[in-house]
Order: sequence, then structure tokens, then C-alpha cells
Amino acid sequence: MGHHIAAFAFGDIYDRPGLDPRSRQLVTLGALTALGGCEAQLKVHIGAALNVGITKEEITEALLHAAVYCGFPRALNATFVAREVFAGH
Repeated sequence: MGHHIAAFAFGDIYDRPGLDPRSRQLVTLGALTALGGCEAQLKVHIGAALNVGITKEEITEALLHAAVYCGFPRALNATFVAREVFAGH
């Protein structure tokens, strides 16, 4: 099942035209933050965001911006994950 999910997300969705990799990662970070309970996936995508050139400051701002729409507890949880990823990156 994991193979099918990855093949769909990274093969079909990420290869579509219309959004560059930076924009896709920012959208993904916002969605995972809003969902809550996605700390493992946030770790992966925060790392991916850094790898496509999104700065730590831009990630932090995106998570702060998400707080307005999904609530401070979820944004704070995402920020804690980001700090952990930043420390190891």
C-alpha cells in the first residue's frame, strides 16, 4: 500500500505542471499542519522543503500563517517539529 501511495503522490501529483516544487512543499506543510497528528509526515516534508530551497524563516512564517486558519495548537505542534528538523539539518 505504501508503494501505491508514494507512486501516486510523488509520481502523478508532484509531476503535474502548475506549481513549482517550493510551492508544492509550502502547500503540503500547510495541509499537514491543518490536519494535525501528522508529525512524522511533517518531518519528511519540512526536510523536503529545505532541500528545494525554502529557508527556515520561510517555513516558520508559513507555519505562523497557518495558525490563523487551523489554530495555534496545531501550528505550535508543527513548529516544534520544524525546530527538531532544523536542529538536525
